[in-house]
Amino acid sequence: MILLSLGSNLPSKFGDSKQTLLKCYEFFNNDDVKILKKSSFYESTAVPNNLDPKFINSIISITTRFSAEELIKYILKVEKKFHRKRDQINAPRTCDIDIIDFNGQKINISNTNISLEIPHPRLEQRSFVLYPIREIDKNWKSPLSGKKIDQLIENLDSETKKNITII
Repeated sequence: MILLSLGSNLPSKFGDSKQTLLKCYEFFNNDDVKILKKSSFYESTAVPNNLDPKFINSIISITTRFSAEELIKYILKVEKKFHRKRDQINAPRTCDIDIIDFNGQKINISNTNISLEIPHPRLEQRSFVLYPIREIDKNWKSPLSGKKIDQLIENLDSETKKNITII
């Protein structure tokens, strides 16, 4: 299963964060990439700076002919269409797309253009990733720890659980 996390906490030329993500879905329905399932939208406090605008997030399950490296290159092109800026780490952004799981594989890509770790190294601490994954696949297990999705959600701290809502 290939899972992508889509997030936004700034408006784009396509509208507010939710409209931005709806537009983003369109780039994952073509000859190279197809959406199999979409989660609902979830709103959560920005991490690590909870004073930043709240995020809207969604998870999509896709199929693709791309390798992991080709997929990240494609994702970077999509983010560019939304004028994603990478000036500061964890800064607010119009569009943020992460590869959460690539068929359970552990992949490290590091070259002059890309630095990527799959599965996403912090996926097990992020409610905005875990809740939407559970919506897509109640039997999903983390490639990091092998833990089931319900166990990962149960392990989240109460503050993290409190700061997310389905919208």
